[in-house]
Amino acid sequence: MVCPLRRFPLDCSSVLPPRRSTRAIYDGQMSQRPQADPGGAAPVAGLLLAGGSGSRMGMPKALVRGDDGVAWVVRGVRLLKAAGCSPVVVVTGARAAEVEATLDAELDNRHDLVVTRAEEWSSGMAASLRAGLAEADRAPVNADGQLPLGVLVTLVDLPDLRVEALERVLTRAHQGEHPESVLVRATYDGLPGHPVFIGRRHWAAVVADVSGDTGAGRYLRAHNAQRVDCGDLGGGDDQDTAR
Repeated sequence: MVCPLRRFPLDCSSVLPPRRSTRAIYDGQMSQRPQADPGGAAPVAGLLLAGGSGSRMGMPKALVRGDDGVAWVVRGVRLLKAAGCSPVVVVTGARAAEVEATLDAELDNRHDLVVTRAEEWSSGMAASLRAGLAEADRAPVNADGQLPLGVLVTLVDLPDLRVEALERVLTRAHQGEHPESVLVRATYDGLPGHPVFIGRRHWAAVVADVSGDTGAGRYLRAHNAQRVDCGDLGGGDDQDTAR
């Protein structure tokens, strides 16, 4: 049984960036899959990093469309929502106005979606991760008075990622007595990948640790993040060129 989340202080004032240009929009256009139910546990926020310029792709990957015509940023949001994440935070950067307009146009009912811009997105992935965790930290309590106990992080350039991988990582995160203290990451053929679950108690430390164009990998290794094999599901390879 998952222990209900206790309200505890998270002092991020010294490391979390100040509030950026942020607007809350609401998204209710969901996948046809039912939402995952982690046994009535406190919510888990979703975090989609979508700020890069996609220099090798020739355009921001958030704006790339799959064979089904769906923009990768839209697909990423739907995937996180289908896994039961709430709220879902999208971090934009390159051509942010176009990415945000795409979300506005293609998500019919945008409940519980928050879009924030990483003003220093060009410095690398760390800026987007810091901005996203800062926004997740500002998420209000839900109807049951609970804060998100963690965040599930994924990247916009994983168009083949399956919701089963997200559910597998979330299931592992909820197996412990205190999921707010847990770190879990998906692996593919033994190599680290996404999604990554970061328990709330780690957020401030991750923000302080990341820099440049690297994500939380160093922190996850140093703190012995649990590894969940998702190789049988595929979808763990990022896409750098059009196909």
